[in-house]
Amino acid sequence: MADNLSDTLKKLKITAADRTEDSLEGCLDCLLQALAQNNTETSEKIQGSGILQLFASLLTPQSSCTAKVANIIAEVAKNEFMRIPCVDAGLISPLVQLLNSKDQEVLLQTGRALGNICYDSHSLQAQLINMGVIPTLVKLLGIHCQNGALTEMCLVAFGNLAELESSKEQFASTSIAEELVKLFKKQIEHDKREMIFEVLAPLAENDAIKLQLVEAGLVECLLEIVQQKVDSDKEDDVAELKTGSDLMVLLLLGDESMQKLFEGGKGSVFQRVLSWIPSNNHQLQLAGALAIANFARNDGNCIHMVDNGIVEKLMDLLDRHVEDGNVTVQHAALSALRNLAIPVINKAKMLTAGVTEAVLKFLKSEMPPVQFKLLGTLRMLIDAQAEAAEQLGKNVKLVKRLVEWCEAKDHAGVMGESNRLLSALIRHSKSKDVIKTIIQSGGIKHLVTMATSEHVIMQNEALVALALIAALELGTAEKDLESAKLVQILHRLLADERSAPEIKYNSMVLICALMGSESLHKEVQDLAFLDVVSKLRSHENKSVSQQASLTEQRLTVES
Repeated sequence: MADNLSDTLKKLKITAADRTEDSLEGCLDCLLQALAQNNTETSEKIQGSGILQLFASLLTPQSSCTAKVANIIAEVAKNEFMRIPCVDAGLISPLVQLLNSKDQEVLLQTGRALGNICYDSHSLQAQLINMGVIPTLVKLLGIHCQNGALTEMCLVAFGNLAELESSKEQFASTSIAEELVKLFKKQIEHDKREMIFEVLAPLAENDAIKLQLVEAGLVECLLEIVQQKVDSDKEDDVAELKTGSDLMVLLLLGDESMQKLFEGGKGSVFQRVLSWIPSNNHQLQLAGALAIANFARNDGNCIHMVDNGIVEKLMDLLDRHVEDGNVTVQHAALSALRNLAIPVINKAKMLTAGVTEAVLKFLKSEMPPVQFKLLGTLRMLIDAQAEAAEQLGKNVKLVKRLVEWCEAKDHAGVMGESNRLLSALIRHSKSKDVIKTIIQSGGIKHLVTMATSEHVIMQNEALVALALIAALELGTAEKDLESAKLVQILHRLLADERSAPEIKYNSMVLICALMGSESLHKEVQDLAFLDVVSKLRSHENKSVSQQASLTEQRLTVES
């Protein structure tokens, strides 16, 4: 075989130069046969013979051998070691030109060749995108949608190219959404649908394409799949139900596509998604709750949904998942409730509906994602709701759990949210009882640490809460504030030029409030606060400079 192959390669060099089509075709057939028997060895021989350089000149639309040459390139490029030699031989440009051919076999083999050469190489795929292959391939898909092999080749190419961020803009300027939805509607086989899904998922990450897919009718196709597969326990059907409902949720992440499907809460899609929440299928419950969380991204939608009973549906869903529940469903339902609680007008309605009680059932959860959403939901609910904040702030079980989570160093999100909720309970209730509960549960040190956070908003929330503690319960908190080194931290915040104006302002308010404690007063005197504060009298922020004058007077009088 080795001798035959060497002869074929020599002969091929001669016939390629002479352009004798018949002999050329015979040589190419021998090569394809040799590749089918032993691809790796034959590819090595081809590389060694220097024949690859000749292939570039053979890839012409006029030649009857073009499809075979492209087929050989596709076969050798299955080997990783052959891909760079194919690029070096200048094969990419003539192959890209051939994508304009009318011959379906040429198109198929050209697509395979390009796909194999650029397989797993982002830089080569980016080169193809720059050469404009995306609009060409989309056009091919539209023209040759009856040809199964060509369609599959286009889908594989789209799947690879769609992974690149640079491709999305080009895809968005084509009719890809329309073509894929048209193709999807025709498919009955699971495997073919799966291939289309693999292209749709990365494309649907782009907001412009999300809207195009919605307008092309993808959502109706997805809802139909859900309806067909919901009661099946066949593996393929379960997988398709998951992929379809996940994609549906992804489409709702775009503001325009989400609003189009919401249709003022009257949309059939929105209504159908609502019906998923009470379903017995975990995947649908999850997708339904995530969809509601996505619809709840603006005040108008949130108010409409709360007025139309969505809160009760979500609380029923949570109730079904309290004991040994599905963590992803818990997380999704809590996400939806948190978003719904953002508009001021919804808070009292949700509190009256009993959302706090429903959420507190998950206080024992050991899952950080659930803990995080639980904390966020409670924090949203008590914002400017004094009575609710007081009720929660006197709940010893809750406050102790918050203090415990304030030490969850492995989960920064949970730790941050616990601190913020502790502070919010004090700031919104302004209640002595709440402050006492937090002091007794060991929460003071966490609020002091929070004042050193890298996030200004958290620093500020901590300082306001600490000022309320100092104003309302200084005697009870005194020892904890001392051992947490609050005075030293305030000195550092005031001396640090990088501290935001509101941090400086609230630190000085807090210093004045601490003067009522003998031991803390002594610490303030020992640290020469007057020097730092007097410098701030000339601060460019008016509130800071005014507060500096007041604080300076207070420090002078008390010294």
